[in-house]
Amino acid sequence: MDTRQMDTAPAPLVDRFGRVHTDLRVSLTDRCNLRCTYCMPAEGLNWLPKAEVLTDDEIVRLVRVAVRQLGITSIRLTGGEPLLRRGLPGLVARLTELGPELSLTTNGIGLARTAAELKAAGLHRVNVSLDTLRADRYAEITRRDRIADVFAGMAAAQAAGLAPVKVNAVPVRGVNDDEIVELVEFAAEHGYRMRFIESMPLDAQGAWDRTKMITADEILEILGRPWQLVPVGRHGNAPAEEWRISGTDTVVGVIASVTRPFCGGCDRVRLTADGQLRNCLFATTESDLRALLRGGAADAEIERAWRATIARKGPGHDINSAGFVQPDRPMSAIGG
Repeated sequence: MDTRQMDTAPAPLVDRFGRVHTDLRVSLTDRCNLRCTYCMPAEGLNWLPKAEVLTDDEIVRLVRVAVRQLGITSIRLTGGEPLLRRGLPGLVARLTELGPELSLTTNGIGLARTAAELKAAGLHRVNVSLDTLRADRYAEITRRDRIADVFAGMAAAQAAGLAPVKVNAVPVRGVNDDEIVELVEFAAEHGYRMRFIESMPLDAQGAWDRTKMITADEILEILGRPWQLVPVGRHGNAPAEEWRISGTDTVVGVIASVTRPFCGGCDRVRLTADGQLRNCLFATTESDLRALLRGGAADAEIERAWRATIARKGPGHDINSAGFVQPDRPMSAIGG
């Protein structure tokens, strides 16, 4: 393995449209302990065999290449459900030593027992997925009765200093769109940061229905009834547009991947749990970095493959075009 240290800043990881990529999403597992109706069938999916999933050493090596040779500065650990990864605090500690900002997206179920240890290992913050505040509705959406664990997990994360705790909700027409204001009030009361995400065609069943998607405009119209919203804008290349509720410190984010695509400023690249590199969430092709790792490739060869993948990145997704093709992998297998 090439263990050379970079004495100078690495050349930027840039595509043919001039977008510089500094944000890496690393999926640690495709497994999940929920069965959300908009993500997968009740019986779950065929999970990756253990031998196909990257080891801790392989993840650390790829992240080292990304940080030291490609200029990646931000790492988001995802899944599936990343808290299902055994030995996660140890992996977090090793990744922290490489220097990137490190965050994690989780359903929150296992967070109460791991938050303090993850913070001590170097994790900076967490995003928690929560689509409803109602126990019966949560059980209906996720097919699991675990909402109390999620509430406990968010409180534990905040107490551990994994702040700001961001709460992600996907509003769906006729399912939970009547809770948009309640979710903001809940987040404000507890000191969390609320974000709403337009539903996207990334479900395993291929049953995504545009007519059930609550758009960014609808979300803002609903929030504008009780409150005056003051635009905050977008921080750098972050996916969320933000608004502050006038007269308060409460900030609400909206990620409008479908109706307000932000592809022109995209700085993200994704690594799946089985070592496939994706240059877009909606990519229909991947680059096999696991094969390079296990075939004895040097770091320089891995770097070249990474740069070639980003060089092929298109101008944006085609969700709103007649020729859109949904990726073969669902969101749980891609990583958020």
